[in-house]
Amino acid sequence: MSHRLLYFLLLCQVLTSCTDSGKGNLNKEVFRYNESAGITSLDPAFANNQANIWACNQLFNGLVQLNDQLQPIPCIARRWEVSEDGMKYTFHLQKGVEFHDHPFLGKNRLVKADDFVFSFNGICDEKTASPGSWVFQSVRRNSAKGVDGFVAENDSTFSIYLEKAFPPLLGLLGSAYCSVVPKEVVSKYGKDFRRNPVGTGPFLFHDWVERSALILHRNENYFENDAGGNKLPYLDAVMISFINDKQSAFMEFLKGKLDLISGLDASYKDDLLTNNGTLRPKYQGKFRMETSPYLNTEYLGILMDKELPGMLNNPLNDIRIRKAINYGFDRVKMIRYLRNGMATPGISGIVPLGMPRFEELSNVVYDYQPTKAAALLAEAGFPNGKGLPEITMSTTHAYQDLCEYMQGQLAEIGIKIKLEINQAAQHRQMVSKQQLSFFRGSWIGDYADAENYLSLFRSTNKAPVGPNYTHYSNPNFDSLYNKAMRTPLSEERERTYHQMDSMMMAESPVIIFIL
Repeated sequence: MSHRLLYFLLLCQVLTSCTDSGKGNLNKEVFRYNESAGITSLDPAFANNQANIWACNQLFNGLVQLNDQLQPIPCIARRWEVSEDGMKYTFHLQKGVEFHDHPFLGKNRLVKADDFVFSFNGICDEKTASPGSWVFQSVRRNSAKGVDGFVAENDSTFSIYLEKAFPPLLGLLGSAYCSVVPKEVVSKYGKDFRRNPVGTGPFLFHDWVERSALILHRNENYFENDAGGNKLPYLDAVMISFINDKQSAFMEFLKGKLDLISGLDASYKDDLLTNNGTLRPKYQGKFRMETSPYLNTEYLGILMDKELPGMLNNPLNDIRIRKAINYGFDRVKMIRYLRNGMATPGISGIVPLGMPRFEELSNVVYDYQPTKAAALLAEAGFPNGKGLPEITMSTTHAYQDLCEYMQGQLAEIGIKIKLEINQAAQHRQMVSKQQLSFFRGSWIGDYADAENYLSLFRSTNKAPVGPNYTHYSNPNFDSLYNKAMRTPLSEERERTYHQMDSMMMAESPVIIFIL
């Protein structure tokens, strides 16, 4: 299992009093959770972090959605076809799907294929400046008119035409970026659509006091039912608070004022969990703990371009030093004591094991082997680390404890690490500009295909244009990537992905420590 996202749920559904406009105070079934990082936008074009995505997923829908196996299933599109060459996707829309009622729309405004043309063109428009524009990078473009690959064949048939086949596209269409929005409301509000969202989702926007609370109400006209034919959603409302101190949020949870705590914070993890990742006895029977795969990989990245500043005579240019670091610390012990067992040690490959159809490890495994690490150092001309220059590792406060652990263990075999602690925003900027030679990085999957992780090492994706922050470059890797993109979803494509993963890991441009 990959790095696990924790959900701590109250055993009982909490009934809370809320105000129903025009009806006075009534008991309603309300689900309450906290977003410590806050929400910056309710426009799906800017759903680029977990907080925004969770909220947008309650307000909007797209053509497809992902099931619990991360496979695309129908949503507003009831069915679809993909052409044999993979260059055309045709979606047939459900009848009767309505936008939320709004003064600029009136009541019962139906979704049509033209609405998807408008929504997707908006994502691609440079004026929108959506961070999700990359989703449609494979769509057909006309140099004079911009994107012309979105076509409304009629009111209920929508087609996407590609410039080149891109098999992961269907899963990508399940992202919040690809939600349908109404032209009338977006055109009226412009950038302020972020505070005036109108979609087709199970909940309606009610009120938002930034840094205080966001309230969503049940959409009585929602089009989906559950497997038993019961109308969705079950809840009357969702209330999101914005307590930025996670310890304070945890205390609110203990008091019964929140129904969910997501993730694990250092301020309360030892009080809540044992080192084996189980609830401590005092909480057993009070809460339900659920763990599920989280498509996130934490790693240390190494610049692979010797021409970049900071890499001249850098010992990390030597593959033997990179491999010695990979073998030189105990990931299993690190996860047990620093993360209470709530992760999987990253001993093999960039692709997390929760990825569908990607359950085999890379052929290259970096478990804890200090003797092998020492031998690699000696082979590189630095026996017991003698003469090896100090190596700077750049990280952020949130990962300082993990990096200090690695620093201590690597010192035991003679690799001296100097820690550089940066503010998170500054760190991200420096990584994207290749200003750090050895840096902590992470990648949360944008869609459920191994390509999303392997694309971090494609030479044409070198930062700052793309997400290849290490500037890894290997023509054989690129050739396999192109082969995978020409191969429909199959065991053959998965074998190609495994081959790419193993090839990259053999050269150690990254040190994976958490999956």
